[in-house]
Amino acid sequence: MVDLFAAGFAEDPYPHYARLRETAPAYHHPLGFWLLSRYDDVARLQRAPHSVDERDLTEVPVWKRDGDVPVEANRPMRGLSMLDQNPPRHTRLRQLVSQAFTRGAVDALAPRVGDLVDAALDRVAATGDVLGELAFPLPFTVISELLGTPPVEHARLRELTGILVRALEPLTGPALQAEIRAANDELTQLTRELIGWKRTHPGDDLVTALLAARDGDEVLTEDELAAQVMFLYIAGHETTVNLIANGILALVRNPSQASLLREDPSCAAAAVEELVRYDTSVHLMRRITADPLVVRGERIPAGSFVVACLAAANRDPEFWGPDADVLRLDRPDAQRHLSFGAGVHHCLGAALARLETRVAVTRFVRRFPSAEVAALRWNGRINVRGPAELTLAV
Repeated sequence: MVDLFAAGFAEDPYPHYARLRETAPAYHHPLGFWLLSRYDDVARLQRAPHSVDERDLTEVPVWKRDGDVPVEANRPMRGLSMLDQNPPRHTRLRQLVSQAFTRGAVDALAPRVGDLVDAALDRVAATGDVLGELAFPLPFTVISELLGTPPVEHARLRELTGILVRALEPLTGPALQAEIRAANDELTQLTRELIGWKRTHPGDDLVTALLAARDGDEVLTEDELAAQVMFLYIAGHETTVNLIANGILALVRNPSQASLLREDPSCAAAAVEELVRYDTSVHLMRRITADPLVVRGERIPAGSFVVACLAAANRDPEFWGPDADVLRLDRPDAQRHLSFGAGVHHCLGAALARLETRVAVTRFVRRFPSAEVAALRWNGRINVRGPAELTLAV
């Protein structure tokens, strides 16, 4: 059977995903969760009204247990963010922040994103460091400005969020769980300090808007308020870092496709959809079944932890055809990828991620037509996957 934790899996998981689709498309993993990998099954799960609240589990998977530590303590943001809420609570929380991520609001950010990318590419020209000079600072700066955060220690925040997203991995142990809890506590404290600062320094930003909402009809507790800000901050940059880095790497490795984008910038929007399909930054999505679910002849009981493998579904040849593993920027149905979810939990920041990725990759291929990989090291994650180092000879 497929070993999700085999050496080298994180460097290239796609052959393993192919074997999983072929041999066990609805797989009950020994660690206590179900794993779906076919496109149709994953798409159906995304749209079905199952739960995202882990309190609905009838049995906690082995990898989420940690001795006598309460399960709630091992959930990022204590399970209070919209990521872990079902309607109607999820609906109310989402409405509080959705206006900042509408298409019009995001399009208004395009000039600022362009300026940030141009400045970053100047630095890449000097160092070749795509991750440190472009892929990380761009979404980090944009989400920080949207939230209205004061100047902070970027390196420490990056370290803490990198630890916290490990909670989304299907493999942890007591030592890592303790590290995640400590990172969660430190980030919560930093977020509370930010919120306190915004009370006396209001502005035209998301945190000020959330504070105003808290004082109005939508009452959030201090813990809930901190959780939403933490979630927006982490989701607003952690995944897009990998989208940009994975996209640039894919284009460097496929120079003919980079040439298509360079010669015809009008295909940029479609190209981004294909890059997101080809090597998405978030590989796994979880649900807790509200009712029994039958998939490929397997009966999954209610209250089960089900992991949908988005990256496997995005390359399912039953849906995409025999060239599913090939990067094709002119793929006509690339926008049907599953990377941003669907239904009520469709990614709130999808338009922003698309904008940042589009501007970054199109200007990159135009600026550096003959870039080659000089150094590449993956972050070792199964879920939020991307390079930990990406240096190019430009």
